[in-house]
Amino acid sequence: MFNPKKIEEAIGVVFNDKNILKTAFTHRSHLNEKPEEKLSSNERLEFLGDAILEFWVSRVIFNQFPKLPEGLLTNFRSRVVYTPSLADIAQKLNLGQFLLLSVGEEKEGGRENQTLLANTFEALVGAIFQDQGLKTTEKFLEKNVLPRIETVAKKKTLKDYKSRLQELVQEKFRVTPEYRLLKFEGPDHERTFLVGIFIANKKITQGQGLSKQKAQQQAAQKALKKLAA
Repeated sequence: MFNPKKIEEAIGVVFNDKNILKTAFTHRSHLNEKPEEKLSSNERLEFLGDAILEFWVSRVIFNQFPKLPEGLLTNFRSRVVYTPSLADIAQKLNLGQFLLLSVGEEKEGGRENQTLLANTFEALVGAIFQDQGLKTTEKFLEKNVLPRIETVAKKKTLKDYKSRLQELVQEKFRVTPEYRLLKFEGPDHERTFLVGIFIANKKITQGQGLSKQKAQQQAAQKALKKLAA
């Protein structure tokens, strides 16, 4: 049952439009069982919240860590906004208990599902922005996401994708990943490179960029996701 007062107490934000708040906690599975309620799922708000989170985290770490190069900034941001991190923040706010789910989704553990929790947190960020504007949204993020940024910074384990991939591949396969230039095209001032990653002569993935380094980093990022799946 939707209880806006309890949600507002948990998140520390009082909404003007309770319908926006309700939408933020409405999973699409709930719509199938309650078509008469004529609700919208939280997916559009999740889209907006994701963009706001990326922007806000990017700006904070860009300003707080002026010596970090682009590759490490990207890695830093990904460690803050990736699913387990956002799910952990959502759990601390007890957002799972407020989700509107189908009976089946709830039986399958939807209230503890990391993906659902992370998506709900993003939707909540989008909802706060829509209802309250940027200032209140930033205060909410400072309270709930800034501690995560500080935690990541203290770990001192920030490495670019290539370094992380090399450690993973050496540990898992006892070999070193090989980067091969597959092709390049375009004029000298606007050349695009395509690089493949090979493990034991088997192509794992490939990346593209305006330099070999950027293409390698993109390929390494894809490989990390693939090997961690």
